[in-house]
Amino acid sequence: MPAPVAFLATIGADEEAAYLAALAAAMPQETVRPFRALTEAERAAVDVALVTNPDPAEVARLPRLVWLQSLWAGVERLVHDLGPGAPPIVRLVDPELARTMAEAVLAWTYYLQRDMPAYRRQQQAVLWQPRPYRAPADTTVGLLGLGALGSAAAHRLAQAGFRVAAWTRSPVSPATREALPTIETCAGIGALPDLLGRSDIVVCLLPLTAETCGLLDAGRLAAMKPGAVLINVARGAIVVTDDMLSALDAGHLDHAVLDVFETEPLPAASPLWRHPKVTVLPHITGRTNPASAAAVVAGNLRSYRETGRVPESVDLARGY
Repeated sequence: MPAPVAFLATIGADEEAAYLAALAAAMPQETVRPFRALTEAERAAVDVALVTNPDPAEVARLPRLVWLQSLWAGVERLVHDLGPGAPPIVRLVDPELARTMAEAVLAWTYYLQRDMPAYRRQQQAVLWQPRPYRAPADTTVGLLGLGALGSAAAHRLAQAGFRVAAWTRSPVSPATREALPTIETCAGIGALPDLLGRSDIVVCLLPLTAETCGLLDAGRLAAMKPGAVLINVARGAIVVTDDMLSALDAGHLDHAVLDVFETEPLPAASPLWRHPKVTVLPHITGRTNPASAAAVVAGNLRSYRETGRVPESVDLARGY
């Protein structure tokens, strides 16, 4: 009988119950229990923990811990909180999460491509005024980030007929190029201004790291095409909020769809709530589905039990 699997999560009781039920159904051979329900002897035997931004003190009380399986795609807080001495951290790479993220990116791209924010403003002004139509083929979407989620979004956008150009911090792998043959790619910080300058819609899907924090500042927002729009479904800290508001107020940017913020929930006093050129979403674009996540976790655990090898883990130096 394998050691119990610890469940360390900073989520509500209903969500925890949904995860535990899904995990039990996906891997009946494993015993998954919340940290608080484990005895000291069981904690001493735990070698795998399933986590969502856990308390570092609780992680430290698992002396035989070999690796951590994140139940979320984003791991920047986990990496930060646990520090360089953390056990290997395995990200959740869930095809269903990638599908829902790509679906949302396409939906909000259509929202902007079809001028829905402008029509909303016209409705409020009681103004009946059709606007010129711009086809997807005449619309360039600049995608920042081409990991699992970015690649799924790029594929979905290209299928819909949009011109897609993707930027990454490091060169794109041959496998990614082969999987996305119609997607133009560029890499390195020096290539970013050019991509921003010719994109009608910029979609941010980058991980939050020391290098990407504040990446879209006043200078890079100024490099964006006049009248362009921004979709941020990555992390709030990648965009400098005050600089973005200045660009919107000056008319350089036309609109921003924001699903992520530095402080969540977004404080009631934030000017983003009431800004006429901002669409605020309550971090709903890339929600993890407990059932599909449990299937991914079950596969990783089964492989580990059979081979003793830890699944591919996060590069702690890079932060993803």
